[in-house]
Amino acid sequence: MMENIKELKALLAYPKDIVITTHRNPDGDAIGSSLGVYHFLNKLGHAVRIVSPSEYPDVFGWMKDIEKIIIYDTEPEEAQAVIQRADMIFCLDFNALDRIDKVGELIEKARGVKVMVDHHLYPEPFPEFMLSDTTASSTCELVFDLITGLGWKEHMDHLIGECLFTGILTDTGSFKYSTSAKLFRIVAELIEFGVDDYRLQDRIFNSMKEKHLRLLGHCLNNRMEILEEYQTGIITLTKEDYVDFDIQRGDTEGIVNFLLKVKKVKVAAFITEQPTIVKISLRSKGDFSVQEIARQHFKGGGHKNASGGYSFQSLSATVRRFKGVLPQYKDQLMASEQ
Repeated sequence: MMENIKELKALLAYPKDIVITTHRNPDGDAIGSSLGVYHFLNKLGHAVRIVSPSEYPDVFGWMKDIEKIIIYDTEPEEAQAVIQRADMIFCLDFNALDRIDKVGELIEKARGVKVMVDHHLYPEPFPEFMLSDTTASSTCELVFDLITGLGWKEHMDHLIGECLFTGILTDTGSFKYSTSAKLFRIVAELIEFGVDDYRLQDRIFNSMKEKHLRLLGHCLNNRMEILEEYQTGIITLTKEDYVDFDIQRGDTEGIVNFLLKVKKVKVAAFITEQPTIVKISLRSKGDFSVQEIARQHFKGGGHKNASGGYSFQSLSATVRRFKGVLPQYKDQLMASEQ
């Protein structure tokens, strides 16, 4: 728990202008934690705004007040104004200001007191208040801990619970990764607050468009490669694929996980050709950590079983580079348990 939480509670005891921000290309945990803290702070009487560096996926469009999020890419002046006048800035689901691009530059110069809540490795010491736990399933789990630690759990309700449940559900892959007895106790409490878990699962996972299924079929049939020797699967997407399937932000979410459905695949790589870089998303089963591969070879990082990075090389060169690093991890792959 946060060491100086009594000081934070004292700051939050009186109304303030507060900004919440999260990482570029926000996922369910980023959006869920941001909106969860937003609704919680609103109940305490604060004036709260959310700033996201980029657009959120359409799949989360049903969440209450999500349309109020200020998108820096399209509203830079408004984003700058609210950050500059903020008394406090909550930084959720990221651990370094360079994760949020130009928004990070604004926050670095801002006068507001900074609060970080995050579960990624190697947090940078820029905030005055930090709740960082790499063993947590999600930032949403830590937001629940924060509210509890502040002694304000009576302010929890089904709306805040829905937000936190969304982040937990998506970051754990429907309770497949990073789970614990503690997490399930939290989830039980969220359901007691009135969260309809079936309804949330249906909204999040059963809202695909026809093009999403066709894209998935294309990835599995035409863009999948299995390297049995290294128990690794790779899916690639070219710039042409992005045009042919009209791929928009969030449309490829979860595709990498299908590789892990193959019994002998322990490592999954989803490598996509972007306008200026090549992105690589890595997932793994069991004890094998992909975080080291992302950090050492692709300027990235993340979690043990879910990490990512990027390359300035071509798509084909990046794929060759990824395949080239696998031999040095072969012994670990053979030794790791599923």
